[in-house]
Amino acid sequence: MIPTSDDVRAGRAPAEHVDVAVVGAGLAGVGLGARLRRAGRTGFALLERADDVGGTWRDNVYPGVACDIPSALYSYSFLPQPAWSRVFAPGAEIHEYVRDVARSEGLAPHLRLGTELTGARWSEDEAAWRLTTTRGPLTARVLVTAVGRLSEPRVPEIAGLGTFPGRVFHSARWDRDLPDGLRVGVVGTGASAVQLVPELARRAASVVVLQRTPPWVLPRGDRAYAPDEPRPDRAELSEEADRLFDARMAGTTAEAALRERAETHLRAQVPDPALRALLTPDYAVGCKRALFSDDWYPALQQPHVTLEPSAPVAVEGSTLVAASGARYEVDVLVLATGFETTRPPFAHLVAGRGGRTLAEHWAGGMTSHGSTAVHGFPNLFVLDGPNAGLGHHSALEVIEAQIGYVLGALDHLDTAGGPLEVSAAAEAAYTREVDERATGTVWLRGGCRSWYVDERSGRLTLLWPGRAAEYRERFGVFDPVPFAPDGVAVGPQRR
Repeated sequence: MIPTSDDVRAGRAPAEHVDVAVVGAGLAGVGLGARLRRAGRTGFALLERADDVGGTWRDNVYPGVACDIPSALYSYSFLPQPAWSRVFAPGAEIHEYVRDVARSEGLAPHLRLGTELTGARWSEDEAAWRLTTTRGPLTARVLVTAVGRLSEPRVPEIAGLGTFPGRVFHSARWDRDLPDGLRVGVVGTGASAVQLVPELARRAASVVVLQRTPPWVLPRGDRAYAPDEPRPDRAELSEEADRLFDARMAGTTAEAALRERAETHLRAQVPDPALRALLTPDYAVGCKRALFSDDWYPALQQPHVTLEPSAPVAVEGSTLVAASGARYEVDVLVLATGFETTRPPFAHLVAGRGGRTLAEHWAGGMTSHGSTAVHGFPNLFVLDGPNAGLGHHSALEVIEAQIGYVLGALDHLDTAGGPLEVSAAAEAAYTREVDERATGTVWLRGGCRSWYVDERSGRLTLLWPGRAAEYRERFGVFDPVPFAPDGVAVGPQRR
């Protein structure tokens, strides 16, 4: 008799077992799935809470959404996309690319769409992970989280927000039925706002942008490719992008040159000195995420667009009240307020040895070895997690290296047995290195507060403070030494 889900939940039947459970089917999860299939591994499941793959590119459909790095760097090196339509690919194209990869790499049998992880606990007796999901339980020898950093929208605390009579939504939960001709308030001036405000200005009766701090904006230079135009060489573009890390070191000539470029762009596009002053940040370029746009500044100067240089403090009926005391009547409120990044909600769901959760382990800020393995959590690998982002390059550079690392770990498990648990010494050594190297960067010395830095500890926990090429060289291949007791080998260091 086939057991029912009630039988499984009641413990009357064994849960389904997979070799590898991957949580999340965005770029990281789908990329890992493709490489697992290519390696001949078929005993894996991709758990995705939504009804489609694509991650942030599935969720973000606001007007103007697009990649903010050149398209040529935004595909897997083992599955390049030769036909991007623009220098900076629109979001819908990236989403379709991820879907195409899932189809072409035969991931359909492994996808569990509409399946949300509700808990994961390491079982010492079984040397496996016991998972609970919205579609029932399963066990896995290896657990890989690939949930990304831009999956949980951050909603600000604004007095009276819940009483707003009009439409209110986060930019990552865009209302596709939003009609034209409305009065729109936009909270935030980050990457999403810089892309969507120019589009809203074309459709809305009026737009007010509430700015807590202005962003540094650099020229974008986007354009459509001609049908037969050769696309840039990925390897050459990657090397060029990696050189931009020099500008992320505080006090360097490269940093000064980048600031001059941003200031020149601002002066060229904003002739009014009073408005230009409101749009000039008081922190280093790159301290917060550097943005790229050629139409952000022009949009703010249109007669029906207002820049409010303070944050919202209250909502009174349909009136938005700013910290300056200014009041604005709006029909729609768009929260372009970013995501929960340094304290990822999934960390509360994952419990390792002794029942300690990742959230508890990361109480002082996220830590890891090699941005992928965490002490106390055997056979767990975190993609796109602690210090796995790049502030100057494509996230795929690190993601692909991590995928290679996980594949090597699986090979090691097959031959040497397990479980695999990175040593406390290795995690501590990597954390010390990251902290030391971060001290010289604009992310810590640039004079801003950003989502790259853990709010409680003040540590840089989102970004790798080095070049992508170095990360790939050191952590793109699995090294078993840090998984021995007190093992700390992490490969050669370059600064």
